[in-house]
Amino acid sequence: MTSVYSRTNPFPGKMVVNRRLNEGNRNKETRHHEISLAGSGLTFEPGDSMAVCASNDPPLVEEIIRALGATGDEIVPAGKNETAPLRQALLRNYSITTPTPKFLKAIVERASAAPLLEELLRPDHKHDLQVYLWGMEAIDFLLQHPSAKFTPEEFVGLLTKLQPRLYSVASCLRVFPESVHFIVDVIRYESHGRLRKGVASTFLAERCNDQPVPVFPSVAKHFHLPEGDADIIMVGPGTGIAPFRAFLQERRAVGARGRNWLFFGAQRSSYDYYYGKEFEELKKQNILTHLHCAFSRDREHKVYVQHRMQENAAELWRWLDAGAYFYVCGDALKMAKDVDAALRTIVQEQSGRSPEEAQAYVEQMKADKRYKRDVY
Repeated sequence: MTSVYSRTNPFPGKMVVNRRLNEGNRNKETRHHEISLAGSGLTFEPGDSMAVCASNDPPLVEEIIRALGATGDEIVPAGKNETAPLRQALLRNYSITTPTPKFLKAIVERASAAPLLEELLRPDHKHDLQVYLWGMEAIDFLLQHPSAKFTPEEFVGLLTKLQPRLYSVASCLRVFPESVHFIVDVIRYESHGRLRKGVASTFLAERCNDQPVPVFPSVAKHFHLPEGDADIIMVGPGTGIAPFRAFLQERRAVGARGRNWLFFGAQRSSYDYYYGKEFEELKKQNILTHLHCAFSRDREHKVYVQHRMQENAAELWRWLDAGAYFYVCGDALKMAKDVDAALRTIVQEQSGRSPEEAQAYVEQMKADKRYKRDVY
């Protein structure tokens, strides 16, 4: 992947499709985005990511400006040897949601009274501080402690830089030569009486229909398709399905003869089967040799992707023993650990290895680049 576009010079993409994938799910909003890259010359491979340089929520920016007693026109630092009006800097340059340790200490030092926060900032209260800060943003502390005064320059000096958000590419250039597709869970929730919003997810969902989407490519050095016609096993619940949609588009387009096996998981089949019609069609065409889905809320006892793996343990081991590549994408906190444990158990039980030998086999798969993970 090579490009003249980068973090300091992103391409101004255009949102051409912004569609909800799970109408009817009242607990979660998941969207499919297609961004035009026409004229950019951008290239990427299935497995790569695209970085989105999101801007902050304008109403939140205005609320912070008011809380500071500023106009928004004050000139402040905006980067290395750069300055910008406060409003622009808060929109595009700084992370304005998560309160930094420097900011919290400054609140304690400047507020007329902040005894609880002062206590929680002690080194032996780190866990209590994390619990206290959940769902709180910098604006909460500015409003709760109006006696803590900051000039615009002082305030931005207490913030961190706004970072690009990486999204796994959900399309391949052979099929969609002038666009890139994403699948995104939109983050919105109520906390402490306020609606909280994920910066990049709501930027894409709410604010990109009439403004550019600045993007640049990010290569995934260890998450590409194998060369040739090797078999692949893909485990991608939820938005972790993104790279595997691209993998399957690519393998179909090039006529790869290797077999493809997909494990997908979500809450309910009725509205969370992302790209389900596409995958069912690929199954009919035998592009997908196997397709196994786990919908955790469709039955009394929850079923997840690792359970589907265990149900198909004998066949899965035959694929692995014949040299299949094993890919996992999605949640690192629980799913990836459960899938890894299931994989090791399957290797042990189906091959007759000891636990130590099964672990060594899986570690060798990693060393041979046959076990690849993109987890977050």
